Amino acid sequence: MGITKTEVFTQKQNDTALLMKALGHPARIAIIEYLMSVDACICGDIVNELTLAQPTVSQHLKELKNVGLIKGNISGNAICYCINESAIDTLREYFGGISDNIEKKKNMCC
Repeated sequence: MGITKTEVFTQKQNDTALLMKALGHPARIAIIEYLMSVDACICGDIVNELTLAQPTVSQHLKELKNVGLIKGNISGNAICYCINESAIDTLREYFGGISDNIEKKKNMCC
């Protein structure tokens, strides 16, 4: 497999692809779903919610944070995580555009 030529795509396309790539693992989806289900920043309960080892959860959190899907703030000895709304808005806009386009072309497809 060759190197992706990201320079031939728009910044928006590249940014959206990075968000989706980060969501390409079920553990990361589970983390996002858990963070969305609570009304506060989470400082360590994530490991208790998943059946994964703490280092594995930390690696997934790092990937989600690196692409901007979640935010992390240091609070004492812990890092508290929450959803980054602007990244979710980017995905909502992308999938909303797809949905709108499909709806318009519903009866025009083979």
